[in-house]
Amino acid sequence: MKLLSTLFVACGLLTASVAFAAPDGDAAQALMKKSDCLKCHAIDKKKDGPSFKEVAKKYKGKADAEDKLVKHITTGPMIEIDGVKEEHKKIKSTDAAEIKNAVQWMLSL
Repeated sequence: MKLLSTLFVACGLLTASVAFAAPDGDAAQALMKKSDCLKCHAIDKKKDGPSFKEVAKKYKGKADAEDKLVKHITTGPMIEIDGVKEEHKKIKSTDAAEIKNAVQWMLSL
């Protein structure tokens, strides 16, 4: 019985470590570069859009942060830059895991 309990605990820890693995920053940045996100955003400096660190700060602790950001980068909502309204560019991917990784990386900053 002790062996079985130990096995369940070990499996649970392995599963938890995979579920909470850090996002792949290199892959996230490559997708953002490919999608021209870096034209208007930077990691730590404001450009036409907020820095990714500012975005992370804005959404810190909010349960719906990931869902809101996924929706924002995949639907192309209207945004305003210097008084001019335009459609936010959509991320150049349809792979949900790739998009989720990019959002999780952004929120981890």
